[in-house]
Amino acid sequence: MAPRILLARHGQTAWSLAGKHTGRTDIPLLDEGRRGARLLGDRLQGAPWNGLPDVEVRTSPLLRARETCDIAGFGERAKEWDTLMEWDYGAYEGMAPADIHAVRPGWLIWRDGVPEGETFAQFTARADEVVEWARSADRDVLIFAHGHMLRAIGARWLGLPLDFAARIRLSPTSLSILGWAYGDPAIESWNDTGHLDG
Repeated sequence: MAPRILLARHGQTAWSLAGKHTGRTDIPLLDEGRRGARLLGDRLQGAPWNGLPDVEVRTSPLLRARETCDIAGFGERAKEWDTLMEWDYGAYEGMAPADIHAVRPGWLIWRDGVPEGETFAQFTARADEVVEWARSADRDVLIFAHGHMLRAIGARWLGLPLDFAARIRLSPTSLSILGWAYGDPAIESWNDTGHLDG
């Protein structure tokens, strides 16, 4: 079986709720985020997933991803991996797009990048490392990480440039699956939040 990646975005935080760019700032989940993580865990423990017994699990070491992983029930199986950390937003850390547009009208992160932070080349290389690792053996993988990082992985899984990620949004505590169609990399599902309905 060709390997797939299951992508779990971390639960809601105060900064994600406010639309602030949260790169390396280590903030916890809100109660809503913890609830979402429990519901995601319930979904993955039930049919047809049945706890994903053969899946390799990795998580970003940042608290919001690690906490989501733990609450969802995969903490003991997960290996922390710095490569999964969110984009280093540099001078734009903690700013919402409206704040950035006030000083840089028309700015789009996927086109314009961030000052004093991680470059497109650096961020793309990290996403490529995740894709290469996921394809390295005949087993599925489950990763807990961050919105922009998971979108970058989605773009690179498809062999597309980083800016494609602008077109594939992700909600907190969503589940997405990257797989294959007719031998080519494909999106099996994206931004699925059905479990949050309870």
